[in-house]
Amino acid sequence: MSSNQKPKATRQAFGEVLAELGTKHTNLVVFDADLAKSTKSEMFAKKFPDRFYEMGIAEANMIGTAAGMAMQGFVPFICSFGCFVTGRFDQIRMSVAYAGANVRVIGTHAGVGIGDDGHSQMGLEDLSLMRGLPTMTVLQPCDELETRQMIEFLMTHDAPAYVRLTRQNLIPVHDGEYRFRLGRVDVLRESATANVAILATGATVQECVRAHEILQKQGVQITLANVPTIKPLNSDDILDIAKGHRWLLTVEDHYTIGGLGSAVAEIISDRSGPTRLVRLGVNDQFGESGEPIELYDKFGISAAKIVQTVSGLLNS
Repeated sequence: MSSNQKPKATRQAFGEVLAELGTKHTNLVVFDADLAKSTKSEMFAKKFPDRFYEMGIAEANMIGTAAGMAMQGFVPFICSFGCFVTGRFDQIRMSVAYAGANVRVIGTHAGVGIGDDGHSQMGLEDLSLMRGLPTMTVLQPCDELETRQMIEFLMTHDAPAYVRLTRQNLIPVHDGEYRFRLGRVDVLRESATANVAILATGATVQECVRAHEILQKQGVQITLANVPTIKPLNSDDILDIAKGHRWLLTVEDHYTIGGLGSAVAEIISDRSGPTRLVRLGVNDQFGESGEPIELYDKFGISAAKIVQTVSGLLNS
């Protein structure tokens, strides 16, 4: 992990870079659905009030309006909690994805990591919904630097996109040499002797880094990769990692159905070889209220539970 930066929520990094980009890109417009303080789009609103649109608790209207502005050459970012904005799936499906409108859908407060607010506020099916839409790019950064680079990339990306962001602070994983590349897997730790490769995305990447440190002290080598692009995901990168390992372990703060684990399973399902896939995430049940670390432990995606799972695989 990088020691040059302090822990920061990816929603905070998003708000900061969005406000910075507003000066350079005069076609950048931002919409929010009564949650600008929480999504951090308020930073843009304060600097560029004439290009910020507070739509109230009317996400469907926000989506349709943003799609119309995209058709006129603007680059709209529409912001809300992930569960609320993707809950208006029909509008995203028709007005954004089907129309090919270059709208950037920003879903904050992802997963059980939001903690005490409980299931009604937790986006846990959002990746599954957005992955299912043709034309839709689906992204999830793991730290501040990756968030900044993703948002900058989206200013010139020619397709609709969904970006999934955290409420909780995340420890920096990358240093200044890192460059986000659409679709590519970001290998953080690599071992030629490892039998297990972990593929993680978003907030769980830092849990996997911690798990790697624990396992290393125990003399256990693993390969660890960050997957910032859920769709389109580079098949060659996944197959290259799978080729050298007996086990692939995906870790995500999302349902095990439809997220990163499913994306990886789709890639390796037609491949002949000995590699087995295990998916960690919320396993077909509703989230609940609690401290983030308690919930990560309960649902098996904390560093301690990842270590336990890896040990179990190696002893099987």
